[in-house]
Amino acid sequence: MFPREKIRNVAIVAHVDHGKTTLVDHMLRQGGAFRSNEHVAERVMDSNDLEREKGITIMAKNTAIGWKDHFINIVDTPGHADFGGEVERGLRMVDGVLLLVDAAEGPLPQTRFVLGKALGLGLKTVLVINKIDRKDARAKDVLDLVYSLYIDLGATEKDLEMPVIYAIAREGKAGPNLDDIGNSLEPLLDAIISHISPPPAPEAGTPTQLLLANLDYDDYVGRLGIGRMSSGRLAPNMPVSICRDHGKIEQGKIVKLYGFSGLKRVEIAEAGPGEIVCVAGIEQLTIGDTISDPENPKPLERIKVDEPTMMMVFRVNNGPYAGREGKYVTSRNIRDRLHRESYKNVSIRVEDTDVPDAFRVVARGELQLAVIIETMRREGFELTASNPEPIIKEIDGVKHEPMELVFIDCPETAVGVVTERLGPRKGRMMDMATLGGGRTRVQYRIPARGLVGFRSEFLTITKGEGIMSSQFDGWEPYMGYIPRRANGAIIADRMGDAIPYALFAIQERGKLFVKPGDALYEGMIIGENAHPSDLDVNASRAKKLTNIRAAGRDENVILVPPFDMTLEKALEWIAEDELVEVTPKSIRLRKRMLSFNDRYRNDRDRKREKEEG
Repeated sequence: MFPREKIRNVAIVAHVDHGKTTLVDHMLRQGGAFRSNEHVAERVMDSNDLEREKGITIMAKNTAIGWKDHFINIVDTPGHADFGGEVERGLRMVDGVLLLVDAAEGPLPQTRFVLGKALGLGLKTVLVINKIDRKDARAKDVLDLVYSLYIDLGATEKDLEMPVIYAIAREGKAGPNLDDIGNSLEPLLDAIISHISPPPAPEAGTPTQLLLANLDYDDYVGRLGIGRMSSGRLAPNMPVSICRDHGKIEQGKIVKLYGFSGLKRVEIAEAGPGEIVCVAGIEQLTIGDTISDPENPKPLERIKVDEPTMMMVFRVNNGPYAGREGKYVTSRNIRDRLHRESYKNVSIRVEDTDVPDAFRVVARGELQLAVIIETMRREGFELTASNPEPIIKEIDGVKHEPMELVFIDCPETAVGVVTERLGPRKGRMMDMATLGGGRTRVQYRIPARGLVGFRSEFLTITKGEGIMSSQFDGWEPYMGYIPRRANGAIIADRMGDAIPYALFAIQERGKLFVKPGDALYEGMIIGENAHPSDLDVNASRAKKLTNIRAAGRDENVILVPPFDMTLEKALEWIAEDELVEVTPKSIRLRKRMLSFNDRYRNDRDRKREKEEG
């Protein structure tokens, strides 16, 4: 066992893209986690393929380094609001946080969220102002903004006495002030040891307690539970009690016990209070379970996370091409996979619906849902997904919907058009500030459903120069109708392959999503109409050939490159009567009702019901 007084448990928290994972890279290098000649990839903690592709952290991960006879456990957390559940779990394992803030962007919504959670748990903070080498850096102004944020969140005078470190994370440099940046992270690591408290000593007579805050899997030993020892001791082959939800207690035995060293899990002979460990040998572990003494089991308070606010329906693919590309296509496959996801992630819920082949998945936001779908398709699953919708709940008999606090950084020239687009979406401007360099920061409060489909539009109207981030901000009475997509869909009216001759004529009517040779079917959406109404077309029509030679040559068929409809863009784009069909090889958009006649009758009946009252 490592002496409790020499242990420091810290989580690195910040808004997305403020440099958390890059900072951990250099902490590991300077803490001796790698050999001098060892090749290490950038953002080594982002081990997931999706994390590397998107450039964001999705799953919280543990690592550890040694520094001056101390042992520092580090939890790298996501910075995107949709993965806030990972942050809340990570904070339950630590005694302090490194709060990273960009020297130019300052505190953003996720900064407020994670700092509020940390202060609520009584955790000490070390403030790191990162990227001070940026041309638009304004470190002193950002420090004032952070102090204001602390005060807004009800911080005490003791909280405001946190050490402030200025850093260039990508170069592994830090210092106590702007004029004294050294060549290493030594000032930061020393601040962790001096300011962050060691784990609290357990009360006398308290039994063994380990709260599970994360799960992992190993091909050899099965399910792994990760958490921090609150009291007592654990060792391999030791019998324990597992305190589950609703007061249920089961008996089990720890087969293997691991600690962390750099990026590796290492077997240890014993663990004591304050250590972050990994246990193996107990099946069906879930987040929030407490591993305790077999004769005197005493559970710790279960992990609670904020309620999810967005919902999507996952359904078996029933299109004409169902089962051609996927390995797992049945409702049982999809249901089991979604429930496995809910075991690992306490911030999502899976609910059965009235239809046996459809499942309601409730999560924090569109990106979290898109990541679940993308992970499933890479594993060989095939399914359809509906458009994301906010959770509506009743409070005192009145319908309420979730609200979002949105921060927008954009060029001054784009503020007018952003305001114009957010108005019909029920957005209310709360604050506006000039950042300098021709940029402005605007703060809005808007219903969550008002943001669905806005992100791609935002990039267009700001010409790719805008930055938008949002955070859940409570509930308000339902705010009425919000217009969605202004344009209709271009829909294929028959099965066949897309023909260049037909697409050449159709492309004048709007924006195409398909290219020549793509397999089409009736009801499949192949583009966006330039007008609000839907348009059914024959995209498989070939030019009729005759035996008469025409004078002059045929016109060239020149096609505009199709719009690349990624999974995230597709989920944002679809309307209520449309679905995204996802397979390991394809992403297609389609109508819920594939037949034109069925859609026509449905629209006619709905119109009649509306007229009758």
